[in-house]
Amino acid sequence: MPDQSLLLLLDEVRGKTLRLLHGLTDQEAHWPPPELHNHILWHAGHSFVLVESLTTEAVGDLPQIPEEWFGIFSWESKPAQVASYRWPPLAQVVAELTEQHVRLRRIIQGLSDEQLSRLLPGRGNHTARYTIVHALHDEACHSGEIWLLRKLIRSSAKEKSRAHHP
Repeated sequence: MPDQSLLLLLDEVRGKTLRLLHGLTDQEAHWPPPELHNHILWHAGHSFVLVESLTTEAVGDLPQIPEEWFGIFSWESKPAQVASYRWPPLAQVVAELTEQHVRLRRIIQGLSDEQLSRLLPGRGNHTARYTIVHALHDEACHSGEIWLLRKLIRSSAKEKSRAHHP
């Protein structure tokens, strides 16, 4: 029987991420706040790479990450050093997140409790279930960053508007 809590967590976390990305322009998605380097597009792509890497590791599959994405979106990436032409458009990231949601939902739905409870080699006492929860928790944190950046973008736009129309 599928783990309904994992499926619910996947749906809730990914649904929130996708809702927060809805309606953004590419310009907004690339806006880095002062003193920081991680913009909305990086948080969205990072969520894809991290969830893909950890979930597929947990179930013994190979990750399906678009070419060059690991270099620009992984935990090893340095967004401030990525040339502007290397970033994929926001629409592509949203499409990949949407497809990944469907694919991972199908994979998780097919896992037994025994498979989810299996200890992962080299991960101490971490099970496949723990690793998937950890990946989704990380995405939820990045979703919070996206939400905050959206608020900062809106606040910045309002300040600019007030400055031009006193």
